[in-house]
This record gives sequence, structure tokens and C-alpha cells, in this order.
Amino acid sequence: MNALSSIEESAISINASKVISRLQENGYQAYLVGGCIRDLLLRKTPKDFDIATDATPEEVRELFRNSRIIGKRFRIVHVRFGREIIEVTTFRGPHAEEYDENHSDAGMTLNDNVYGTFEEDVFRRDFTMNAIYFDPQGKDMIDLAGGTADIKSQMIRTIGNPAGRLREDPVRMLRAIRFQAKLGFALESDLKSSIGSLGHLIQDVPAARLFEEVLKLFLSGYGTAAFESMMENGMYGWLFPDSKRSMESNATEELVRLALNSTDQRIEKRMPVTPAFIYAAVLWYPFVEEKERLEQAGEINHAAANEAANNVISKQQLFTSIPKRFSGPMREIWFLQSRLPARFGQKPDRTMDHKRFRAAYDFLLLRELAGEQTEQLGEWWTEYQEATDERKLDMKQASNNGRQRKRKRKPRKKSSSNDNDLLN
Repeated sequence: MNALSSIEESAISINASKVISRLQENGYQAYLVGGCIRDLLLRKTPKDFDIATDATPEEVRELFRNSRIIGKRFRIVHVRFGREIIEVTTFRGPHAEEYDENHSDAGMTLNDNVYGTFEEDVFRRDFTMNAIYFDPQGKDMIDLAGGTADIKSQMIRTIGNPAGRLREDPVRMLRAIRFQAKLGFALESDLKSSIGSLGHLIQDVPAARLFEEVLKLFLSGYGTAAFESMMENGMYGWLFPDSKRSMESNATEELVRLALNSTDQRIEKRMPVTPAFIYAAVLWYPFVEEKERLEQAGEINHAAANEAANNVISKQQLFTSIPKRFSGPMREIWFLQSRLPARFGQKPDRTMDHKRFRAAYDFLLLRELAGEQTEQLGEWWTEYQEATDERKLDMKQASNNGRQRKRKRKPRKKSSSNDNDLLN
């Protein structure tokens, strides 16, 4: 059976079929469309099912009590069946020929509530592989944009001129990169060239929306491939400028790659993951550099760490937002790095009791793999966690003796208050 000519009906959501059936029974056109059809043709399991219809959001809402209208830029309807949400979108119409108040100066669409016909909806979609429609009731597949051919040739191609489509919505650049990472497809040459020249437009997109796009890129199981594509196509620096700059003098690139690879492996094993860990890796060296700068300016260690974290996070939030539920754990992972070298007395056990210890320990191991010299600190903590109480005492005593030898020095003369200020 040709995977690109048929769809396994058993793989289609029953709830999506119910929505289509009710819309059609009430005189509306309705089709499955987008990523679900692409994935079904590739024999992959769709993560969700989207429906396109000529019914307006209000008309859809009338038919389904278990629905609600969402969105501002373009309104859609979510029909809920328990934990499954079926997204229903009204056919979109073409933009005005000339830019108006619905577009930014750069050409980005600000208000997209323009409805149209089936054919107009097809050519308003972003990529050909996402413009294949399927009617599960009549078993009809409609492909006016040549999406099945591009899926067969493993090519990501925009519908229409790439530069114009990317200007309409710069997030399409990140979507193209995400599809490349997820599917292993190639970017069509004009699309690739346009991403390289128009990457700066991503900074016109709200930071909150870009945070959501980063989650899709880095926390969907193919984050490492997404990172490689972002670097190859020049997009990483537009989202994470401080991180990209730090690659010139630090092991940022390797640390980010290792963190993403670790996250991909955890997702494959169905283990929990968090954006806090990824962002901790992305911004670790900018944090270290800022902390060192503040210490050289006279800040004491603890105050310098707090201020450095504030500065680095605040600057990053100009590009991608970082909700507090993630920035807080990220800061704790960073701050614990300075507590891990303290291996005497009760300090190791107190550190292990911290709720972020395991994440901080994993982060330490990645720092070492990236090339940081920590005097076998990761090896020490690996053994300490599994050691007997007697062995733990020996390990702490050995660390304390080494610490005392390092600190042995000649007494210094009493400094003036001004001198103390300089030493701090």
C-alpha cells in the first residue's frame, strides 16, 4: 500500500469524525487538514486533529455546547471531548492587496479575521504539506497545492513566495525549522535563503508567543535537531543573542547541545522535562560572565549572583518571555553550582536536601562534559549519593583536609575600610 496515497481510517480520531459529521449534516463543508493529514500519510500518530470549515466561529459554537471561541489575531473554536480538543477553523480569505492597519510596517499580519472560500483557504496556508484536506465521510482527499508530492520528496515548501509568507508571520521561520527537525525534511532553497535574510523579523513577534514556540522546538523530543537547524539557518542568535555571543569565548554551544540531547532522551523514556533546565544551559555562560563582571566591580559573591541572574533573565525576556515558574528553578540550578564545591561538615547533606539538587547535579555533569574543569566534582557527588555513612564521613574529611591545605597562607595585615571595599 502506498503510504502517500491512502489514510488509515482507524487512526483518525473518532471525536474529529463526529465534529465533521455534525457540521456536514447541518449543511457546512468540513475537512480534516494540516499536520494530522501529513502525519497520517507518513504513518505517524498525529498529536491532534484540526478541522477546516465554511461555518463561522459563532455557527460552530452554536452546534457544539462543549466548545468555546478563542484567539484574537484569528478566532478559532475548540471543541472539547474530555482531554481531547478538536480545533475548528473557518476557511480563511486572502489579505488585502495593500498593507493597511491590519499589518505592521514590516508586513506582519496583526488582524487575520478574514474569512473565505475553500480554495482561498488552501492557498492561505503556510506550507504545501500542511494544505492537504481529507473528508473522512466521503473518503475524499484534496491536494491543490502539491503537498503529497513534497511529502514524497521530503521537501518543506511555502505556498507562494517565501519572503512574503514569512513577512506575514515571521513565526513561520521557526515552524519550518521545527518541521525540518521533526520530519528530517529539507528546506526548499528559496525558503532557506529567505529565513537567512529575514531572521531579524522574529523580533517583531511578542515575547510570550516566542516562548511557546521555543517549547515546541526544544521540548518535543527533537530539540537537538531543532538547535542544529537554528544554528545552520541563523535563527538562534535572534532568539538568544547573549547565548550566541557567549559562544565566541565559552562552551555554550556544546552545553546547550548536551542539555537538549539529555532532554530528548528523557522524553523518549517518558521522563519529566522542564524548560528551566534548557534555559539554565542556554544562559549559563552569560550568567557566569555577568557575575564575574559584578564581582570585579566590587559586589560580594552572593549579591553578584543575584544581580547577575536578574540582569541576564531580564534581558532575555525582551526576546522570549520566561514565566516565573521556570525562571525561579533556573536560578536555583545556577546558585546550587556554587554550593556543590562545599563538601565538608553538614553542607553536602543540606545541599542534597534541596529540591533542585538532582537537576543541579545533572547540570554539573553536563558542564564537565562540555569541557569545564571542576576538579572531578561530578565524580565526587556521584559517589557520595550512593556511599555508606562511614564512607561519606571519609569523603568529607578528605575534602576538608584538602580545603585547609589550600587556605593555609601567611596572615595579612589589617586593611583600612577603603581597602576592604576593594577586596570585597
